[in-house]
Amino acid sequence: MWSFVTRRLLIMIPMMIMISIICFTLTELQPGDFVTQYMNNPRVSPEQIVELREKLGLDKSPVERYLIWVKGIVTKGDFGYSFAYKRPVGELIWERMGWTISIALLTVLFQWLISIPIGIYSALHPYSVGDYSLTVLGFLGLSIPNFFLALFLMWVSLKAGATSVGGIFSTQYIGAPWSWAKFLDMLSHLWLPLVVVGTGGLAGLMRVMRGNMLDITGSPFITSLRARGLKEKSVKQHAVKNAVNPMVSIAGMQLPEIFSGTIITAIVLNLPTMGPFFYNALLNHDQYLVMTFLMFIAFITQIGNLLSDIALALLDPRIRIS
Repeated sequence: MWSFVTRRLLIMIPMMIMISIICFTLTELQPGDFVTQYMNNPRVSPEQIVELREKLGLDKSPVERYLIWVKGIVTKGDFGYSFAYKRPVGELIWERMGWTISIALLTVLFQWLISIPIGIYSALHPYSVGDYSLTVLGFLGLSIPNFFLALFLMWVSLKAGATSVGGIFSTQYIGAPWSWAKFLDMLSHLWLPLVVVGTGGLAGLMRVMRGNMLDITGSPFITSLRARGLKEKSVKQHAVKNAVNPMVSIAGMQLPEIFSGTIITAIVLNLPTMGPFFYNALLNHDQYLVMTFLMFIAFITQIGNLLSDIALALLDPRIRIS
């Protein structure tokens, strides 16, 4: 197991180098740069534009800027400087990292706690009224855009008497020290992004779990367990344990999908995550902030796949032995 983990971690190094080159190339393909927005401003002279370009290092060639950026990451852990926010990129990312990861993990947990029981029920009661009803609800959640669902739930909350919707805290608790009242206020706000972001992936996970369970329950080893007189409860437990394996493999890909696929939703709900930050960075040609976010997504993808492989090996002795 340890040799496998070490090998995977070593493979991540050349992968991240390749991804950094791709990210830098993609940002370079954007027309213009951060200084371009000042060119049509009559208050900014051409001399000031040249001076600003030199100050930000944009007068150097793309290869030089890439090497300087990579050198800063390797030697100092410096991910560059944000042109728009006039602060180091690392500080800006870390300020939003906690909420970003917390909401993503809670969303994955929310999806699993709902999709797995629904998938099991649908597989054990195939083509029943309950199976069809849950399938319709799941695909309804998949078909409704997240930002529209967010707006609808915000409207429902206001109609129900809520005085503060969106964000993580009410106005009076923003910047206040932690207390029991602040924690309860956070919970009253946190359900909204979890439901909005989580419903998008419920249908897919539910159908995967349902399909796995149908395959397992119809397999010869389940028939043999019943033939040996094993209780139906134990037979179902064996079926569920085998059907969950593909779900564990999918879990590694869920985190980056939540990070990159909920930017508009995070803007609508005013969440302090990295999604809106990335959107503003794209609009402002904030190159190093964009590249760092893309690198973070790539890193999370590889770590997520590694963790899902480890979890799969721990759950299934056949995979661990192989």
